[in-house]
Amino acid sequence: MAEEKDKQEDKKEEKTEKAEKTGKAGKSDKKAEETKEENKPKKYKKPKARKRNVPEGNSYIQASYNNTIVTLTEPNGDVIAWSTAGANGFKGARKATPYAAQVSAESAAEKAKTYGLDRVHVYVKGVGTGREQAIRGLVSSGINIISINDITPIPHNGCRKKKQRRV
Repeated sequence: MAEEKDKQEDKKEEKTEKAEKTGKAGKSDKKAEETKEENKPKKYKKPKARKRNVPEGNSYIQASYNNTIVTLTEPNGDVIAWSTAGANGFKGARKATPYAAQVSAESAAEKAKTYGLDRVHVYVKGVGTGREQAIRGLVSSGINIISINDITPIPHNGCRKKKQRRV
């Protein structure tokens, strides 16, 4: 058995040697190599991240009963930095406190300082306890406030009343 396998291997070697001499062996091998190269995924070059300089932007403070979210954006709306009371380590009822709102505003402002954010228009939404304190947190971190707008949604007539009960 072993002798037969040796003979078969010798025959294969002889064929490849003959093919190499005549120059026929290279064609199929070259094609195989080319297809392998074509099938490889092309390396995607990521464009270099440009250093954004945003001297003026917007600040959105969403103060709910349970949490306070502070988002700092470019004038066109692209988010530069954000922070929440929950992201700063506050859990449960402590997330809704004014102190948690102040800490989250300061945290977001420090992240935005790397982009050169200096002046903001503040938009406050919600009825939570951290509304004013979040604005104070922005001021204490060195950001100048240009304007403050309250954009809390208000129902202009509310829902339709329940129909009157007939007895």
